[in-house]
Amino acid sequence: MRRAVAALTAAAALFLAGCSSDGSSGGPPEGGRESRTPREGKVSDIRGITLPAWNTDDYSRPEAATYLRQIAATGAGWVTFTPTWYQDRVTDPAMRVTDETAGDDSLRHIIGLAHEAGLKTMIKPHVDLVKGGDRGEIRPADPDAWFGAYTRFLTHYARLAADTGAEQLSVGTELAGTSRDGAHWREVVAAVRKVYRGPLTYAANYDEYRRIPFWDALDVIGIDAYWPLGDRATTDAGRLRKAWEPIADELAAFSARHHRKILFTEAGYVSQRGTTTAPYSWTVSEKPATDEQAAAYEALLAALDGKEWWAGVCWWMWDDWPDAGETAKRLAYTPHGKPAEKVLRKWWGK
Repeated sequence: MRRAVAALTAAAALFLAGCSSDGSSGGPPEGGRESRTPREGKVSDIRGITLPAWNTDDYSRPEAATYLRQIAATGAGWVTFTPTWYQDRVTDPAMRVTDETAGDDSLRHIIGLAHEAGLKTMIKPHVDLVKGGDRGEIRPADPDAWFGAYTRFLTHYARLAADTGAEQLSVGTELAGTSRDGAHWREVVAAVRKVYRGPLTYAANYDEYRRIPFWDALDVIGIDAYWPLGDRATTDAGRLRKAWEPIADELAAFSARHHRKILFTEAGYVSQRGTTTAPYSWTVSEKPATDEQAAAYEALLAALDGKEWWAGVCWWMWDDWPDAGETAKRLAYTPHGKPAEKVLRKWWGK
C-alpha cells in the first residue's frame, strides 16, 4: 500500500510561469529577513493535472503520450511530474533512489512529450517511506545530515528542470516534520536558485501551511487542498461551495499577509461515496460515486474562480499506469471518463 499511503499524505503540482531567480526586496517579512518579490502576473490561472510515477520506467511507457494528449484535451495547460526518493525510517539521515523512482531519462522524455503537447511542466519531487507511512512524520535524528542529503536530492532535479526547460519546481511536499526549520529550508532554496531560475513553491498540506516560516523565500504559496467539506456524503455542489467560503476567506487573508498568491499544488477527490468527508483518503468507501466526485470538482472551481489571491489548481491525478493501480479506476482519483472530466472541460473551455 506504499503508493496509496504516499498519495494519501500528498497525494501532484505546482505550476507557475517563468520568473527570474534574482527578484528584488519585497519588504521585511517576519524576523526582518529580506523577501523576494514574486511576479504576480506569472502565477495566475494555473490549470493543471498531476501524472505521478510509481516505477523507474513509467514516464517512458507507450501510454505516456496518450495520457498527455488526454490531459491537454481537458483544457489543462500544465502537467506535474513526481519523481520520488525513499528513506527507511522517519529518523534516517538521507533518502535514496529505489526501483520506484522515475528514471532521469524517462523524466526528460515525458517533459519533452508534454512540451510537444502544448503543456507546461512542473517537477514536484517527493520523499516517501519504503514501508509506507506519513511523510509528514519524517523527523531526522541528524537534521544537518538530512538537509545536506535533501539539498543534493533537490538540486539534482533543479538541474534537470533547467536542462529540460521545465517551467516550474516545487522544493518539497508535505514534509511537516521538517518544514518549521526555516534556516535549513532557506539554505535549500538558496542552493536551488543557483541552478534553476524558474519559479519555486513548496506544497504544504492543508493543515501545515500556516506554520511554514519561509514563504517569503518562494514565489507562490503551495497548498495541497484536502480540506474535509462536511461530515456526510452529498452531491449538492451548492452546499459544498458554501463549505469553501470560510476556507477561502482564511486563504485570502493569508495571501494578503504574505504578499503571495496561493496555488493548490494538489486537490482531488476519489469517485467514492463520502469523498468530500475525507478528500485525502483513497479508501473512503467501496461504493462508486462519480456524481459526488463531479459535485466536488464543480464546487471547488465555482467557489474559487476569479479570486485574485488564487493562482489555480493542479488536480490529483490522471489515469494510473497499466497494472500499477491499487485502486480500481471506477473508485480512484482520476476524473478521466467520469462526470468530473466534463466539469473540467466546462470550466476550462473544452
